[in-house]
Amino acid sequence: MGAQYYGADSENGDRIDHPSEDALFMMISDSDNTFVVQPDEDDSVWFASVAVLDEGGYEIVRRDTTRTEHEVTASTSINDIARDLTVWMAARNISAR
Repeated sequence: MGAQYYGADSENGDRIDHPSEDALFMMISDSDNTFVVQPDEDDSVWFASVAVLDEGGYEIVRRDTTRTEHEVTASTSINDIARDLTVWMAARNISAR
């Protein structure tokens, strides 16, 4: 199920509504902690998070309970992370149409 409204929230309180690929890139670049992208719903069925790893790089978690998806990956490329998350989130919204 897709979401009409979703946002990216960081641990330090920053929020971006409907983040674009560029906005995700900036959020990852500027962050030194975790942020989560998820629908603005009480019982959201999907989320993605990006966390800075101590040894360098980022851990990316994608979860969608309606599709029984749970993927954990690591990457050092902010470009790849932002692009992949944008495509993944778009698939959540297409499924609702």
